[in-house]
Amino acid sequence: MNNFGFLRIAAISPPLKVGDIGYNISRILEFAKKAEKEGASVVLFPELCVTGYTAGDLFHQRILLESAKNGLEKIRKFSKGINCVLIVGFPIELEGKLFNAAAVVAGGKIFGVVPKTYIPGYKEFYEERWFASSHDLQTREIKLFGAAIPIGADLLFQSKKHSELVFGIEICEDLWTPLPPSSFQAVYGALMIFNPSASPELVAKAEYRKDLISQQSARTISAYVYASSGVHESTTDLVYGGHSVIAENGHIIAESKRFFRNGEMLVSDIDIEHLLHDREKTTSFGESVHDSPKKDFRFIDLPLKPRSVNSLKRVIDSCPFVPQNPLLRNQRSEEIFSIQVAGLAKRIEQAGIKNLVIGISGGLDSTLALLVSVKVFAALGHNLRGIHAYTMPGFGTSKRTKSNAYKLCESFGVGIEEIPIAKTVLEHFKDIKHDPKNHDKTYENAQARYRTMILMDKANQLKGLVVGTGDLSELALGWNTFSGDHISHYNVNAGVPKTLVRYLVDWVAETQVDSKARKVLKDILATPISPELVRVQLGSGLDAKKSRTLTESGLMQKTEEIIGPYELHDFFLYHFLRWGSSPRKILYLAGLAFNKNRPYGNVIAGEAKQSIYGLDKRLLRRSAPRNDDSRTTYSETEITKWFRVFLKRFFANQWKRSVMPDGPKVGSVALSPRGDWRMPSDAEVKIWLDDLK
Repeated sequence: MNNFGFLRIAAISPPLKVGDIGYNISRILEFAKKAEKEGASVVLFPELCVTGYTAGDLFHQRILLESAKNGLEKIRKFSKGINCVLIVGFPIELEGKLFNAAAVVAGGKIFGVVPKTYIPGYKEFYEERWFASSHDLQTREIKLFGAAIPIGADLLFQSKKHSELVFGIEICEDLWTPLPPSSFQAVYGALMIFNPSASPELVAKAEYRKDLISQQSARTISAYVYASSGVHESTTDLVYGGHSVIAENGHIIAESKRFFRNGEMLVSDIDIEHLLHDREKTTSFGESVHDSPKKDFRFIDLPLKPRSVNSLKRVIDSCPFVPQNPLLRNQRSEEIFSIQVAGLAKRIEQAGIKNLVIGISGGLDSTLALLVSVKVFAALGHNLRGIHAYTMPGFGTSKRTKSNAYKLCESFGVGIEEIPIAKTVLEHFKDIKHDPKNHDKTYENAQARYRTMILMDKANQLKGLVVGTGDLSELALGWNTFSGDHISHYNVNAGVPKTLVRYLVDWVAETQVDSKARKVLKDILATPISPELVRVQLGSGLDAKKSRTLTESGLMQKTEEIIGPYELHDFFLYHFLRWGSSPRKILYLAGLAFNKNRPYGNVIAGEAKQSIYGLDKRLLRRSAPRNDDSRTTYSETEITKWFRVFLKRFFANQWKRSVMPDGPKVGSVALSPRGDWRMPSDAEVKIWLDDLK
């Protein structure tokens, strides 16, 4: 497929007049033209939109049914001149029965008609009075406009040129049943489900409807496209809101306004590659066909293909690991922190120990590990004196981080001991004949390994465990020292990416601690990320701006100046691992996400629109902004440069990940060789780098 696997879809709720077929057809054609101009490949209209869903006993009037058929013929002829597939709801007579159906129309041809299966006859619904179920259909073809057209609930529609593009249709109530037809359609190959609907509005029903749609899209690993009738349906007893929703594998990626009086068109790009990726990985999805009732679906070829477009109607989040919605972000932070706490608590209980050993640098990662450790001891009822923190200043340790390390431990009542390593490391350099003026890998790694040796020996002395501090981003980049900070007895941060570490620490600062601890945590949050392995040397030819930075922070090494911005690396990591996307596609998406002229985060739908109902009220006390307004933007050259660094480092450092310590998975992306990521340590990166050329 072209377009990096994206397919543009439109869900439309047009204005209508109940029973006025001519008016309704004119509005359907008008909106179909608009959708085509927007680049849509498939356009969905609501249930019975040709007549209006609320025609009632008028459905038994011959003139209405004949007019509806004539209206469908106009749509068929119109489709010759547009380059998209139309799905239109209409009533059709057959075998002495009336069916509520959807027609699939493209290129001047009706490719199939799908009748509704589940006909509601309860509460406010009286469809059983007029319509029969697809179960009552005896024939497999219908004669329409001189052509034999497939009809039935057993139809799946497939692109002639792109066999992976398969969609099924279910109508309104079909979704609300215990066994929706779409479940079987998906198992037998449908990657997209279209639902023409007429769902009246009741208090809280929109949220329930969205839950149904998102859950069904998740269960079927599909794109679920839903379009419902709007405010111009009869309001005799009910009101219709024109609710349109597009979901993809459990996430609402687009949602229309409701109660819009001029009609509403929802357009979004669905990611076909994402869906194929998850179906391939989720082996139980493929196996479910064996327990499904045998279905002999008929596959109907039609001219469906992605259209070339110049933009993407889909918001690409520059920070995919961190929800933009502050309420949801706080909720996720609490959940992730609880996972970390539960993981370490179990390990402590199993080992039967009362002591933890942790190296504290005053940086974010070790701070988060200490916060988890403190919470674990509180949960287990252990004395905090059992947490033994060590600061091990070396050649590059700054006053600021060292000071914060002490203040942090003091604020929680945790004992901290200083063990300087510079003198011993210099002796080590003599032993191995290394020039201490040569600030190479040996210079840096010797410090990291010696610190780890101290922690391990202390753990032996105390009969305790060393708590690891390295995060997911560092594991991905190999930004750690083998048998140094790479090693611990249990790493609580192994599943947490760097961009998320900051928000977890901030969440603890805002919701879990007193003002004294909060002040320390806020200063740690403001400290630049650094390994602090190289001596600070001010006034050595640095430009004025950098000199000021060094003076203020006391840091010489800044990690992101060496290996690149973590916000970029986490973006690469997410799309590379979560979706298996090609480098060219990731580069394209990064260009959109980090373009200053493009909105960031899923503002219109999804996380930002999630209901706050059910959230713990204390999570609403404070919520730090994600700071999207001051985010950094990058040129294509910069993005490509750091993406090449990411790919090279990711492949070159798998051997470290192959022997990484235990640690809890907290999200959809993880690197444990015993769980999510099994990769040979000697794989070649060439084809991935070549894809960027």
